[in-house]
Amino acid sequence: MRLDFILRPAVELYSASAALLAAVWCVTAPQTLLLTPYSGWLLALALLALSALRLKQGLRILRFRRRVCHLPLWTLSASRIPLLPDALFLGRGFRWLPTHTQRLYLCRLPQCEHWLRTDRPSASGGDPLLHGVELREDPVTLPLRDRPGHTLVLGTTRVGKTRLAELLITQDIRRGETVIVFDPKGDADLLRRVWAEAHRAGRESVFWLFHLGWPEISARYNAVGRFGRISEVASRIAGQLSTEGNSAAFREFAWRFVNIITRALVALGQRPDYARIARHVINIDELFIDYARVFLPGHDRQAWDNVVRIAGGITEKNTPRNLQGRDSYVVALEQYLSTTRLHDPILDGLRSAVRYDKTYFDKIVASLLPLLEKLTTGKIAQLLAPDYGNLNDPRPVFDWQQAIRQRAIVYVGLDALSDAEIAAAVGNSMFADLVSVAGHIYKHGVMDGLPQAEEKVAINLHCDEFSDLMGDEFIPLINKGGGAGVQVTAYTQTLSDIEARIGERAKAGQVIGNFNSLIMMRVRETATAELLTKQLPQVDVLSNNISSGVTDSTDAQGSIGFSSNTQDRVSSIQVPLLEPASLVQLPKGQAFALLEGGQLWKLRIPLPDAADDPLMPKNIAQIARYMEKQYDSTPVWWNRTETVVMAKNDPILWLNDSETTEKLTDDTPDTPPARKR
Repeated sequence: MRLDFILRPAVELYSASAALLAAVWCVTAPQTLLLTPYSGWLLALALLALSALRLKQGLRILRFRRRVCHLPLWTLSASRIPLLPDALFLGRGFRWLPTHTQRLYLCRLPQCEHWLRTDRPSASGGDPLLHGVELREDPVTLPLRDRPGHTLVLGTTRVGKTRLAELLITQDIRRGETVIVFDPKGDADLLRRVWAEAHRAGRESVFWLFHLGWPEISARYNAVGRFGRISEVASRIAGQLSTEGNSAAFREFAWRFVNIITRALVALGQRPDYARIARHVINIDELFIDYARVFLPGHDRQAWDNVVRIAGGITEKNTPRNLQGRDSYVVALEQYLSTTRLHDPILDGLRSAVRYDKTYFDKIVASLLPLLEKLTTGKIAQLLAPDYGNLNDPRPVFDWQQAIRQRAIVYVGLDALSDAEIAAAVGNSMFADLVSVAGHIYKHGVMDGLPQAEEKVAINLHCDEFSDLMGDEFIPLINKGGGAGVQVTAYTQTLSDIEARIGERAKAGQVIGNFNSLIMMRVRETATAELLTKQLPQVDVLSNNISSGVTDSTDAQGSIGFSSNTQDRVSSIQVPLLEPASLVQLPKGQAFALLEGGQLWKLRIPLPDAADDPLMPKNIAQIARYMEKQYDSTPVWWNRTETVVMAKNDPILWLNDSETTEKLTDDTPDTPPARKR
C-alpha cells in the first residue's frame, strides 16, 4: 500500500499548463530553444503527452474533491432496472479494500477540513466521503446460487430499506418466480410497485392481494385450514400467547384445548378456522354432543337413544357439581360413558374438557379468548375464516401450496399501524403455515405426486419489518427452508428488534447466524453496526508525521550557534477495516454489504423512479377499484372467462400481447371492452 493522499490542491494542473505552453513554444519558436523545426515538433509531442498525463491526474483530484462533498441521490426508472440471468442486481459500488480505509483515514485528518467544508448539504444526507473515496463504480450483484442462504437487510427508518425491497422484488417478479411479500405496516409505495411490476411482467392473473386494511378487495385466507399434522393448528394459535411467568401454564392448556377441538372438527369433516374454534372454545358442549352423535352409533346402534333417554331425566339436583350449567346431553353422555368401556382418543379429550367446572374453565381459557375475538371480529373474520360454499363472494381463497405451484405474486398487507396486535397474530399464523408448507415441499416436492413435471421452484419471501412477524417457527424456516427452495430476504431496523421479539439473545444469534448475506444501511444502534464490523479484519494504514527540532551548540567559541533538523516519517498503525461510526453516518440509499463469503462491498442503491411510469397507480384506491371490477367482471365463476376490465378515466395501463400499452381516455365508452388474458 502507498500513501495515496488525493484530498489536496490539484498541483498537477500547474505542470500540465507549463508543459502545454512549452509545447506551443517548441512549435512556434523552436530557434529560441536552439532546436530545428523537426526537433521542435518531436519535443512538442512529448510535452503534449506529459501535459495530457498531468491533466488526467489533476482532473482526478478535482473529481475526488467534488465527489467527497456532493453525492446526489440515484434514481432509476422501472424500465431500466437490469435483469441478470444468474445474479440479483443490488446497485453500483466497489469492493471495500484497505486502500479505501487508508483514504478515509487521510481525508479525516485536520488539515483536510478545508476541502470538506461546503455550503451545499448533500442531497442524500450522511457523509458523502464514505462513497467518495472511490471514483470508479461497477455493478454490484448477489449471485442467485447464494440466495438460498438468505439475506438480511438492516437499516433505520427512512433510509431506503423499503425502496431496496422494491428493487429486489421487481427482479424476482420479472424472473417469473414465486414472490411473497409480507408488509406489516402496509406501505402504499411498495404495494403500488408490486402491482405495477406484476402487470409489467404480464403476471397480473397470478397477483393476489391480502390486505387487512382493505378487506373488501382482499383475497381470503385460512391460516389454520391447511396442515401436515393436526397438532400444527394448536401450535399456530397457542404460539401467539405469552410465555412469561405463569402464562406458560395457561398457554399449554390452551394448546391442548385447541388441539382437542381441532381433532374433533377434522373427524366430523369440517375444516378448522378461527371462527369455528372460537365458537367451540366458548361452548365446548355443542362439539362434544355433535361428535358423540356421530361416533356412538358406529359402536352401538342404541347408544344415542340411551343418551336421549338419560338426558330426559336430568335435573339440576342430580347433576354433579362440576357439570352445573352444562347442557343436559353433556351430563347424559358423561353418565352413559362412565358405565361403558368405550374409549376413543377424541371423545376422551372432549370428555376431559367438559369435566372442568365451567367457572374454572372460563378462567383458564381467558388468555385464549381475547386472541380469537381479535381474529374473528368484523370484516376480518370473513378474510380469516372464509366460507368456501358462498358463491356470492367473488374474492378468491388461496393457500401457500397453491400459490407456490402457480408461481404467484402474493402481497400481504397487515395494516399494523391500525391494529398492531391483530397484524402480529395474523402474520405469525401465516408464517407458521408457510413453514409447514415448506416442510411438506421438502419431503414431497412442489407437485406432490401430480402428473405435471416436477421441478424446483424458487420461493422468494420478502419480509419487511420481519421482527414483527417472526416467532420460534422462523428458525427452522431459515435453517432448513433452503432445501425447499425458500429464499428469505428479511428487512428490519436493529438487532435489538430481533432480540426483543425472540426473547433470548442466544436465539436471536441463532436467527442472525442463518443469514449468509448481510446488507447494512444507516443504523443508529452501535450493537447493530458491530454485527458487521466485528466480522472484518484489522488492516494497516500509513500515516505521515513531520517533526522538526533545534539543538543549541555546546561550543561557545565555535562558529555554529545551533543546528536544526526536519524529518518526514511514514509509519503504519492498525485500524479496523470499517468502523461502526461509518455505518451511523451512511447517506440515504447507501449500504455496506457482506456478500459471497464475507466480501465487503460499498454500494449505492437506486431509488425507484415512479415518475412517468404509465403502469404505476397514483394510490391504493385505484388498485381497489381495479380489483373490485376484476372480481365482479362476471357474476358466476363457472361461466367466467378471465378478464381485466378497466374503469373510465382510470389512468392504469396494461400490457397487451404485442407488449404495447393502451390507455383509457375521456372518450372511452362507459362500459369498456374486456381483454382476455
